[in-house]
Amino acid sequence: RDLHYPLRRQRQMCIRDRYGEMNDPNSLSNCGVCVTEDYCLNLTVDFERQVLAGYVEIRAKVLQDGVNELVLDTKSLDIKKVTDQHDSVVTYKRGSEHKVFGQALIIPFDNPKKQGESVIYRIFYETSPFASAVQWLTPSQTAGKKHPYLFTQCQAIHARTLLPCQDAPMAKAPYKAKITVPKPLVALMSALSDGVVHNEKTSTYSFKQEVSIPSYLIAIAVGDLESRDIGPRSKVWSEPSMVELGAYEFSETEEFLKVGEALLGPYVWGKYDILLLPPSFPYGGMENPTLTFVTPTLLAGDRSNADVIAHEIAHSWTGNLVTNKTWEHFWLNEGFTTFVERKIKGKISGEKYFHLSAIIGEADLKDSINEFGSENPLTALVPKLDGIDPDDAFSSVPYDKGFSFLYYLQELVGGSVPFEAFLRSYVDHFKHKTLTTNDFMKFFLDHFKNKVDEKTLSSIRWEAWFYLPGMPPVTLHYDKTLATEAHSLSEKWITNNGEGTSSNDMKGWLVQQIVVFLDDLIQSNKQFSSTVLKKLDDEYLFGTSKNAEIRFRWFMICVKSEYEPIVNSATKFLLEQGRMKFVRPLYRALFNSKIGKQKALDTFNSNRNFYHSICRKMVAKDLHLEESE
Repeated sequence: RDLHYPLRRQRQMCIRDRYGEMNDPNSLSNCGVCVTEDYCLNLTVDFERQVLAGYVEIRAKVLQDGVNELVLDTKSLDIKKVTDQHDSVVTYKRGSEHKVFGQALIIPFDNPKKQGESVIYRIFYETSPFASAVQWLTPSQTAGKKHPYLFTQCQAIHARTLLPCQDAPMAKAPYKAKITVPKPLVALMSALSDGVVHNEKTSTYSFKQEVSIPSYLIAIAVGDLESRDIGPRSKVWSEPSMVELGAYEFSETEEFLKVGEALLGPYVWGKYDILLLPPSFPYGGMENPTLTFVTPTLLAGDRSNADVIAHEIAHSWTGNLVTNKTWEHFWLNEGFTTFVERKIKGKISGEKYFHLSAIIGEADLKDSINEFGSENPLTALVPKLDGIDPDDAFSSVPYDKGFSFLYYLQELVGGSVPFEAFLRSYVDHFKHKTLTTNDFMKFFLDHFKNKVDEKTLSSIRWEAWFYLPGMPPVTLHYDKTLATEAHSLSEKWITNNGEGTSSNDMKGWLVQQIVVFLDDLIQSNKQFSSTVLKKLDDEYLFGTSKNAEIRFRWFMICVKSEYEPIVNSATKFLLEQGRMKFVRPLYRALFNSKIGKQKALDTFNSNRNFYHSICRKMVAKDLHLEESE
């Protein structure tokens, strides 16, 4: 079908928000008509029972006349009672239970409310030991081996297992909290500290987050934690044995923050701290405001994985300050953030680094689309998620297809200078708000309507970019200066089994150039012989690299080549960390191989409790196993 639309028709049509602006398909709440204005949490951490118990007080505002109830998301929560602002117990109802989305908590009003009225309720509850947002670690699972540890991961829709809330990105609200923990443990949150009170056996930490955030950014961590200053507004937190390593690895944080501010405006969150988590954390990083959570797989000893910190810092503007209205528009969080991350690194390391990162991202995008299938609707930039767990849709598509679209638009409108001005205006216009893809498109066209000729703007294939599955509809061209050496060397191995190569080939290379080389070998789909693989490792020492990005790719090449000597090392890697970027593809590769299928099943079944519940759920699906809630 013809996907080119005249600009005049684009303006009239403004590609409708197909899936609704008033409701979130992944939330049972009624935040479109009665939305949370603020949360006040008071919880006690019980490591013995593995629950958090206490209450949340919610103030909500009615958005239209005639609303007669407040509806919240919950999942696996034990609701004790609900009281109103006068401390009177009120009647509530529970909706039918949905396997993915949980159970609505319905609090009827005494009488229908008018637009602008507010209601306040206090909900007493405790979490389940199996809450998907919370991972409980025994002392033996920590680095220090002396104290227990917990951390939360609420994105995408797991906050409802931590507290009754409107678990939808469109429901942004500030929060205050008091968290009581056993001594000598320390509590941290995605908020500024507001003091601590020490009692005989416990400590109560107070927090306040004055900037409105969606529920998925509420975060708690409790453990034997220390900090080191890494900048004028930043600390790194971790267990004592890890904190110095983190301080070295993340020492560029302030430089990234300054470049982000130069691009997008003031940093509004006060502080920017980093929490280096235990190895089971399922992501590279999580952009919890004021306290980014990161995986220890970033610890390479040479700061070569600092891109992740640049990415999470970029979220301070794109994602946290300007937020996708629903998870169907997730690319507005991650595509923009990936673009800004590469801008930050490019301004520090040079424009060629921006392009090298884009080339690596394009390879990741191809891998994701190959895994899902090029016709799978979840590979569209704006997928339909009715009835779908957003975790099932998670891939590099919103990141790198979103980046590709923004890079395409940048080149279309005249390059970095006009597009960076647009980015600044975009953030300034939508800060503290949520938006849809349609909102973005309208703002883009309005911004450039007198700056770029109409013929150029009318050439944008909006629907193809937004709604067609598979790779981007336009082939993009990047500066391959830094990638050329990698491509040339990989060609020698792909076509001539490494004839004429030596251990000096990669001398002086960036880690990212090595990644491009390894990605070339993976995407060649060539099965290398045992002799060639041994030569590869002898020359370049991939198997003993301290960089997880390199080791992961090396293991993927070997498993896909049915290289049996690698199986034990690969499975050991799977038990050293729980980052889904590495764990899921490697488990799938082993499962689909002749040499590793049973090993994959045995390793996962024997160690599934090591992994975070989100990772455990997804790997179980990858291995065609049942994973109980």
